[in-house]
Order: sequence, then C-alpha cells, then structure tokens
Amino acid sequence: MRTLLLILSLFTLQSVAQQQDIETGASQLASNPLLSPVALTGKHIGLVVNQSSVSGKSHLLDELLRQGFAVQKIFSPEHGFRGTADAGATVANSIDPQTGIPVWSLYGKHKKPTAAALHGINLLIFDLQDVGVRYYTYLSTLHYVMEAAAEQNIPLLVLDRPNPNGTYVDGPVLDKNYQSFVGLHPIPLLHGMTLGELALMIKGERWIHKAEQLELYVWPVKNYQRDRPYDVPVRPSPNLPNAQAVALYPSLGFFEATPLSVGRGTDFPFQVLGYTNPPLGAFAFSPVAKAGAALNPPLKNQLVLGLDLRDVKAGGLDLSYLLQAQQVFAKHKLKLFNSPDFMDKLSGTNQLRQQIEQGWSEAQIRQSWQADLQKFRQQRRPYLLYPE
Repeated sequence: MRTLLLILSLFTLQSVAQQQDIETGASQLASNPLLSPVALTGKHIGLVVNQSSVSGKSHLLDELLRQGFAVQKIFSPEHGFRGTADAGATVANSIDPQTGIPVWSLYGKHKKPTAAALHGINLLIFDLQDVGVRYYTYLSTLHYVMEAAAEQNIPLLVLDRPNPNGTYVDGPVLDKNYQSFVGLHPIPLLHGMTLGELALMIKGERWIHKAEQLELYVWPVKNYQRDRPYDVPVRPSPNLPNAQAVALYPSLGFFEATPLSVGRGTDFPFQVLGYTNPPLGAFAFSPVAKAGAALNPPLKNQLVLGLDLRDVKAGGLDLSYLLQAQQVFAKHKLKLFNSPDFMDKLSGTNQLRQQIEQGWSEAQIRQSWQADLQKFRQQRRPYLLYPE
C-alpha cells in the first residue's frame, strides 16, 4: 500500500498569511470534495469526529450529508460525539438523535474500532482538533483508528488542523515502559506537530501493527504556519474553553495526578490552580458540579485558595507551578503526587516526578531532556508538512 500526501496547487504557505486565511482539511473537503485524494462518491463512510469537527459554521457530518455522501457510522473519542462527557468518563455507543446514524464510542469498552464496528465501511475520515500535548487523548484515538484501518484494509483520510501549541517542542520524551492511553508514542510532551504530521510519523516509524498496509491520505491545512498563533474556533473538549486554557494545559495537566484543583467545575478550567490547606495563593474559588464538563471535580464544594492565571502570559511548558506546589507541600510534610503512577504516565517517565521530589531546579530538569529532544527533532523532520 502507499501513503498519498495531497499537495494541492492552492496549498501555498505564504509568509504573510493571516489566521483568517487558514483553511483546515475539513473546510477544503466541504467546499470542494472533488479535490479529495480519495473518492467519496459511492463509499460507505465512517467518520471519526466530535464537536470540534467543523467547517465554518457547519459540522463536517452535516456538510457531507448535505452533499449526498453516504456517512454510515460515527466514531467518537473521549468526551463523546457532542463533546459533553466529563474527562475520563466512559462513553457508551448510541444513536445520534439528529441524524439517526449509529455512534460507536472509542472511549468505552473499546478504544480501537472493532472489526464488527467497521463492517461495511470502506472509507474512514478522521477530523479532530488536537492541542499538541502528548497526554491529550485524541492522538491515541488516531493511533488505534490507524491500526484498525490497516488491519481491515480500509483507506483512511486524515483532515488536518492546526496545532495551537505548534511553536513548542519541549518536555520529556516518552519511555515505552510508561505507555498508556495518555501517551503511546516516544515523542515529547509538546511535539510541535499536527495530527496529520503525526499520522505520517506513526505509519513511517511503524508504531502500529501492519503499518505498511495502511492506505493513508492526509489533507494538509492551507496557509498554516506553526510559528503563528492559532485560536481554535470550537473548544476541543469541555474543560478547554479558550486560548488561555489551551496555552496553560501543558503546564497544568500534570496536576491531575495531585490533589490540587485546576479549576474543573468553575467557569475558568485550566486557568487557575489551588488547594484548600495549605493554600497556594490568595485567589479564592469553589468548584461545583457542572453538567457536560465536570460532575465530580476535585475539591468539589470546597473553598480553594491559589493562583488566578487567566491573565498571565502563557505558552509552552512552565514547570514553575509544579515546583512551587512541591515546595509548599514539602514545607507542610505533605506528598504532592498522590497518584504517582498516573503522574509517570502523564510524564511518560518516572524521572520528572523524582526530579521534582528531589528538589531539582527547573534548569536542571530541562537540561536532562535536551539530548532526546534533539534526536526527536531530527526523527520528525521527514514527516513535517509545514515549515519549522
């Protein structure tokens, strides 16, 4: 089989391109499906999509149905097709009430599409908005969709989208001894790649079973430059409501392995950080149950004191929050990482947790990653679709 990379004559990366000129793969498909590198006409299509799979003001599913294409099944990632399930909550199979199309969950009993789920499908289309952080699970969903497509000999079209954290390559490279659904690949926490580029890398590095059999197509983003800011038009998951949350997510996601609150159950998730006793600062907030976002958030209905990060300059991986919290907890003879195994899975290694607990400085920790990051930059180069 072959990997076909569609480079349209219209796909030119202009140095003066602005965000409004960016056209995602989904937008290009919706506006001119005849340009697709794999024909949609006559195919029984399976869509891997959620609420972020939009083209302008329309959902990709609605656009394809409007144009008469035969979408037979929907496959949904973590948070479900409509993006209303809590983080980590099991998502069941269902029927989409608006279209009557079956929705097969890839975040329930099965995280990989089964042969039964794919029965009758002869084209898969993947369109999810990622945020460029390894432990964000849409990349793992892509991995298993690719593997299932390879094993069932089903062509896969990945509609690429910008990476809002695409400027950064940082953090520890995953040690395969710590593989999990929050990290399957030996890449840094911040990899600086789009899902389309990562799809090419997963196939090219043979990180999936039968990679050589996968008929993979990637539709690149038009006018995308990874060094330019990009605000996602639709929140990619319930607790990443805006650009500030997306920018802070690489730094605050680690706190899911601690007793602290990052604002789940508030109007500003992943934009605050705090605890009850000892406090981390003077900003007060109280998490509550929020349907479709956080039914049982950490420190629910408790007064939390900490840091208001809504207006700080954010970007990349900032270890100062972890180091500050460690100092406060150590002073009170408390353990910061009450879920050390989960912290190691989020980090992709046990070294980061141990370095923090042993009192390493941020400079020392960062230095320990540099050789692996340099190797990764070289390894990823053949798969890049957009200038570094």
